Amino acid sequence: MTARDVYTSPLGERYASPAMLALWSGSRRYGLWRRLWLALAEHEQALGVPIPSEAIDQMRQHLDDIDFDVVANYEKRFRHDVMAHIHAFGDVAPAARGHIHYGATSCYVTDNAELVLMRDGLSILRDKIVQALRQLSDFATTWREQPALGYTHLQPAQLTTVGKRACLWMQDLVLDLAELDHRLATLPFRGVKGTTGTQASFLHIFDGDHAKVRELDRRVTQAMGFAHSIPVSGQTYSRKIDAQVLGVVAGIAASAAKFASDLRMLQAFGEIEEPFGKEQIGSSAMAYKRNPMRSERINSLARFVASLEQNANQTHAVQYFERTLDDSANRRLVIPEMFLATDAILVLLVDITSGLEVHQARTEARIAEELPFMATEDLIVRAVRAGLSRQDAHEVIRQHSIAAARAMKDEGVRNNMLERLAGDPAFPVDMADLHQALDPSRFVGRAPQQVTEFLQEVVAPILKDAPVGTTRDEVRV
Repeated sequence: MTARDVYTSPLGERYASPAMLALWSGSRRYGLWRRLWLALAEHEQALGVPIPSEAIDQMRQHLDDIDFDVVANYEKRFRHDVMAHIHAFGDVAPAARGHIHYGATSCYVTDNAELVLMRDGLSILRDKIVQALRQLSDFATTWREQPALGYTHLQPAQLTTVGKRACLWMQDLVLDLAELDHRLATLPFRGVKGTTGTQASFLHIFDGDHAKVRELDRRVTQAMGFAHSIPVSGQTYSRKIDAQVLGVVAGIAASAAKFASDLRMLQAFGEIEEPFGKEQIGSSAMAYKRNPMRSERINSLARFVASLEQNANQTHAVQYFERTLDDSANRRLVIPEMFLATDAILVLLVDITSGLEVHQARTEARIAEELPFMATEDLIVRAVRAGLSRQDAHEVIRQHSIAAARAMKDEGVRNNMLERLAGDPAFPVDMADLHQALDPSRFVGRAPQQVTEFLQEVVAPILKDAPVGTTRDEVRV
């Protein structure tokens, strides 16, 4: 039976990046288990536990050469994954056989490894967010002054600029980044807590020396790259932490989905399009099609991520007392899948933002269709200055704007409201003056200045010390 004869996740085959796939691999996870056992033995020895140096040397020499067939045979016998790995580790480090996992419970390796994986997963996501911000920053700078229709209620509204809209997308990612950085800075290690979190086994090992138990916890925590361990735990660390971390991950997916939804509509309007490969096929039947498949995939994957977010809080809520095991199988699915799916989303986001295509003529044509309606307040002022009362000016403009809108919808003609006004003897403003009211740049407010201020004050500090990504993960179709 080959890999093609069994189910494999599309996240592995098609969507997630090599780095994220490697992070959640068996080799990485169980290599972490061995490193955790090594750290425990090293610091137990340093604090006076009689563990031979030969045992520690052998453990150190066999951190990554895991024989998964041997592990599988042990697990078939024991029906216990951690014990299977303990025995397999002992086979290649025989001097350590009697010292591996000394004083620990299974969650010492499973929980602590999970926290390392989530920490490193957040770092991978962070790098991609920064890369997308860098590309969107360049895009916003280029298009900071280009007027575009704004939309409220999905209806044309006051003008904005293409660059300002990009800043709205960026602001969501900046907020996500702040949440992500907070989680990275505060994420605790489970540490060395024992069977129900009381550290009783370690207190026995150290003959009642509480200071040594605390020092062991501190040392192992530091050895695994964490600033602190969780102050108290049951057998597991609180699953509230999973919910907090996965909330950040889901928020990133939601921000990307908002961007993708906007872009899909802009592409339907013909204003901005996502990149399209030279030989890319949009439809097997309709050869002319240029579908926003990357954005659609972001929305599809983001919906999957959103459906999993609530799962973490539900799991936390049923961890009775010091722990129950009904979290285990669930977390094996949910945590990696959320990271892999969100990573896949950001692979697409980085790809899209590297090559957004703005169709300036189409953008301006759409403005031209709506701008006369948006200029009505200015037109009233011009009419009053020419001698018409404000109420009379309002009524004339109201009648002609409604007629022009009706003609656009029923007859398919362009917006001819200005021509209607100029041809009405009751409206004392000539065509030249009317056209002056329709300069799009007069309707964008401070949008260009907001772009500059946002990029300089908010985005630039984020990008300043961040490495510049020179490569992108391949978008696999």
